[in-house]
Amino acid sequence: MGDVDSSRAFLRDVKRIVLKVGTAVVTRNDGRIALGRLGALCEQLKELNTQGYEVILVSSGAVGLGRQRLRYRKLINSSFADLQKPQAELDGKACAAVGQNSLMALYDTLFSQLDVSSAQLLVTDSDFRDKDFRRQLNDTVKSLLSLKVVPIFNENDAVSTRRAPYEDSSGIFWDNDSLAALLALELKADLLVLLSDVEGLYSGPPSDPRSKLIHTYIKEKHQTEITFGDKSRVGRGGMTAKVKAAVNAAYAGIPVIITSGFAPECLTKVLQGQRIGTLFHQDAHLWCSFKEVDARGMAIAARESSRRLQAMTSEQRKKILLDIADAIEANAKKIIVENEADVSAAQQVGYEKSLISRLALKSGKITSLANSVRVLANMEDPIGHVLKKTELADGLVLEKTSSPLGVLLIVFESRPDALVQIASLAIRSGNGLLLKGGKEARRSNAILHKVITEAIPESVGGKLIGLVTSREEIPDLLKLDDVIDLVIPRGSNKLVSQIKNSTKIPVLGHAEDEDIHFSEPTRIVWYVDGICHLYVDKSANMDMAKRIVLDAKLDYPAACNAMETLLVHKDLVHTILFSDLIVDLRSEGVTLYGGPRASALLNIPEVHSFHLEYSSLACTIELVDDVHAAIDHIHEHGSAHTDCIIAEDQEVVDLFLGQVDSAAVFHNASTRFCDGARFGLGAEVGISTSRIHARGPVGVEGLLTTRWILRGSGQVVNGDKGITYTHKDLPIEP
Repeated sequence: MGDVDSSRAFLRDVKRIVLKVGTAVVTRNDGRIALGRLGALCEQLKELNTQGYEVILVSSGAVGLGRQRLRYRKLINSSFADLQKPQAELDGKACAAVGQNSLMALYDTLFSQLDVSSAQLLVTDSDFRDKDFRRQLNDTVKSLLSLKVVPIFNENDAVSTRRAPYEDSSGIFWDNDSLAALLALELKADLLVLLSDVEGLYSGPPSDPRSKLIHTYIKEKHQTEITFGDKSRVGRGGMTAKVKAAVNAAYAGIPVIITSGFAPECLTKVLQGQRIGTLFHQDAHLWCSFKEVDARGMAIAARESSRRLQAMTSEQRKKILLDIADAIEANAKKIIVENEADVSAAQQVGYEKSLISRLALKSGKITSLANSVRVLANMEDPIGHVLKKTELADGLVLEKTSSPLGVLLIVFESRPDALVQIASLAIRSGNGLLLKGGKEARRSNAILHKVITEAIPESVGGKLIGLVTSREEIPDLLKLDDVIDLVIPRGSNKLVSQIKNSTKIPVLGHAEDEDIHFSEPTRIVWYVDGICHLYVDKSANMDMAKRIVLDAKLDYPAACNAMETLLVHKDLVHTILFSDLIVDLRSEGVTLYGGPRASALLNIPEVHSFHLEYSSLACTIELVDDVHAAIDHIHEHGSAHTDCIIAEDQEVVDLFLGQVDSAAVFHNASTRFCDGARFGLGAEVGISTSRIHARGPVGVEGLLTTRWILRGSGQVVNGDKGITYTHKDLPIEP
């Protein structure tokens, strides 16, 4: 079996198929029947019939076959003198009548040899205007299929009211491609297959070596980009007609595949979901390979849209976010349906509970997401702020202003809520955005992206936010250092390292291991190991300590700001309150592991490393001599994310807050507070543990850069002659 395309998995559930065979497949180059090819096709249909498929055949070739036979008959009945005269073109309707009889006789012979019955059904355009005809058509086909008979349709060109079967394209259908599409809809087929003499739809003429096979057709992209070559040597419309019929059927809900009828076992391969031919599907834009959508084109479109966004007023940008918040709530039921499908699939695969917890979206969470977008909308507009104003010389004023970064590429984990947060932050900060979510959240991400982009006004364009659907396409994106300004990968250390080593684009990374370091001065890398420590000092209020410890571990164990290591002052070990804390953790289902000292004392398994992020109901406990030992432990084994002390001794507190070198350091508060929304940032793209550009929760400000604006009155440098520099700070006007 060849490569199976995951986007074509639905083909395995297909039962009723309409198959259209083009004239180029039925006949050879000399116009005669391609007997071997047609015989092989009939053998495939017999096999499908045996397997329980319902196959409806639409066959072209009658006019061409009839013309060939009439020419031959005319030739043998003509004198030498007759052959010297100009030859009149044969009547197309006569050709159709003669050819149809021959074509059906051939099908009957071939199918009879395979012990399969077939039936001829000739239709005209006017037939479909009659409701009674359409009702009877359905009944007849249903009866034939129940008897395992293969219905063979063709347009009755011999009596059609068209002016000429090759010229008149008026009416309900205009050729056998459009007839096949009409029958697929009328007979409620699961799939329409159009067989051609080429492998599928190409970006240009198939004979052009620069043309590429399009595996998945996306109307929004390809309808304006494809260059069609000459039509088929026979038949009416060639690939142009096939694409038109395929688009009409696909967007009416019938998937279509155009593929070669010359290829062996072509139908079998299609139904196995192999990546052959060109697929047309109404949802293709949601799950097709991003490579086909053209990475550069999407990035450029995001940049152009971001510039239109930046040109809007603050109130207009605010309204976009408010409209998005309303749209999220209005589509909550659709979002939940798609999310539940993702969760169910993850459970069937056997993913860990922590991942499934991150994946799930409940109605309350959706409301919370919408509200966080509104909070962001109501914040002060961050774009164009004057950060510093300096008089360089008399009449020469320099301003340092806040400005969007440009286009962001963000690869995030299996948390669909991250898509909403990141998209809203990008809009608030005036940036274009390309998003790649985890495959586990594919359907959730697709519906959220659709809801958000449809709420963006046409004056900006939904292409402001592009959705990437395949990790395999990331290498192509990473080459676009001229159009993408920042990459933020949120995932494994391996992913961050691969991206960091594969691009010239500045990278902000969100990884899950400890060995990432700065490799180049142009490469900004931050990682979030989420190994958060909570140190309980001997001066702590133990009732308070119990509340904070339980919250830091239990509130959301899968979060990167959940407590993973509990450090306890050695003097508390034999107290009742410490024993109660251990009992409470265990009663809540927390699995306890210990360092060398704690494991022996509490009779719990000893950890092989202190550098562990459980992301679940588990944590490490270790005993320390004092606050100095706690600080040393955090510096050696921590990830510089969020660390907390619970203590009442102010000297100890000040020492901890002043010396722990982490992005966030807390006193008497749960580590779970380290969050962009809780910090009042509205949302976050992640939490940075870097010391460059951004640190801690990265909100709108972390997605901004600066520009210098100089306002003069005709000044020139001229070797600095005749200019006196004042470099005087000026007040910033509100």
